[in-house]
Amino acid sequence: MIISHVFAREDVGVFGLARSGISAIRSLVAGGARIYAWDDGEASRDAAAEEGARIMPFAAWPWQQLKALILSPGIPLNHPQPHPAVMAARNADVPVIGDLELFARVIQQAGLDAPQVPVIAVTGTNGKSTTTALIGHILQCCGYAPEIGGNIGKPALDLNPPARATYALEVSSYQIELSPSLAPDVGVLTNISPDHLDRHGSMENYVAIKSLLLERTNKDGIICIGVDDPYCAAIHSRFAATEKPDAIPVSVGKVLGRGVFVIDGILYDAQTVNAAKVMDLRNAARLPGAHNWQNAALAYAAVRGLFASRQGIAEAIASFPGLPHRIEDIGRVGKVRFINDSKATNADAAERALKCFKDIYWIAGGRSKEGGVESLKALFGNIRKAYLIGEAADQFAQTLGETPYENCEYLDRAFATAAHDAQRSSAVAPVVLLSPACASFDQFKSYEQRGDTFRELFLELARSGMREAS
Repeated sequence: MIISHVFAREDVGVFGLARSGISAIRSLVAGGARIYAWDDGEASRDAAAEEGARIMPFAAWPWQQLKALILSPGIPLNHPQPHPAVMAARNADVPVIGDLELFARVIQQAGLDAPQVPVIAVTGTNGKSTTTALIGHILQCCGYAPEIGGNIGKPALDLNPPARATYALEVSSYQIELSPSLAPDVGVLTNISPDHLDRHGSMENYVAIKSLLLERTNKDGIICIGVDDPYCAAIHSRFAATEKPDAIPVSVGKVLGRGVFVIDGILYDAQTVNAAKVMDLRNAARLPGAHNWQNAALAYAAVRGLFASRQGIAEAIASFPGLPHRIEDIGRVGKVRFINDSKATNADAAERALKCFKDIYWIAGGRSKEGGVESLKALFGNIRKAYLIGEAADQFAQTLGETPYENCEYLDRAFATAAHDAQRSSAVAPVVLLSPACASFDQFKSYEQRGDTFRELFLELARSGMREAS
């Protein structure tokens, strides 16, 4: 655990008691702070009380005494309107920050005592979890002691304290807003496509917040930017015009005069005079598809300066085990392959999976985001049949047009029907693909719970020897 002493002997409010909120309380209490905490959930309040927080509704907090409000990233800061707790803080001139800001202040202090506390921070619409995990995997394979967390895995304050650690952090747009002091040594921007617009108010605001991570990157560090979408290309052009930090462009499908790029699956490093072949990414079995090639290229660019040789990085990329719920191959029953891509919570993410396979029996739906699946029409030819679930079922059915579909309402029914149809089909290697292109919150607590349910259904089917599907 990282202990924050920044509010020792001071009063602090913590609102929202999920993983990061409880983590912040634990760190602050250990550092001598007095905590007032609240959450709508009784179990969350009980957990905070066990960590030493005083539980009371935020309206009853002694706002004039508080030195900060630690806000859960998921609670509205500005859009569609500030949460009442945020308004109470602003009315009392209390700074509103997040757990990553506490982390950043600890790192800053540690840097005064021992300057080498490297932080690599990754943001973007899609691919940030895989890129962050891959960076951590490369560092681990190449002799570093990485601490991996933030918006993936452990909250930042639950990581080991800065001694000889190197931090690889996934950072969401919500967290960026709440972390003005986070100044990574390497800032990574994977890509940008429309997402979370209800939270940020407009695409312009969303892009600006993503850019903040790069703007705050240590001027002696580097920033790595995937330049294959127009938003990121414009951001790179802006940073490339400045002297520091060094802005490294990364592309899949385009040869770059300078930067890191992938052509036909081959990763090239052109950061010096001549482009050098690094590896064939098609040999990285757990990184299928062009989107994962972008993740690998970004991870390579982020860590390249730490190593004298490219070979160790290439070997680490090839051995990456992958992440759950992200085009995760969970197995076969008979001729049917089952892919868990529950993390695909928007159309842009689902597009990546639909490009990877043919003869797809597609399970899609949930709580739709803006635009639905209109952008996926060009890939409907890869779909044998769609099995629709959740709130978006009727909307998706209209978009599918002549593509066969069935409204199954729930995941268990969609799974059973898709498995049955795939097994009885004429396809040689059919794929049952859960890639919902939707948020999960209409029927599940999280995309993880949705993906775990899909995996449990697969395991039950595998034990039955496909009898239910044939």
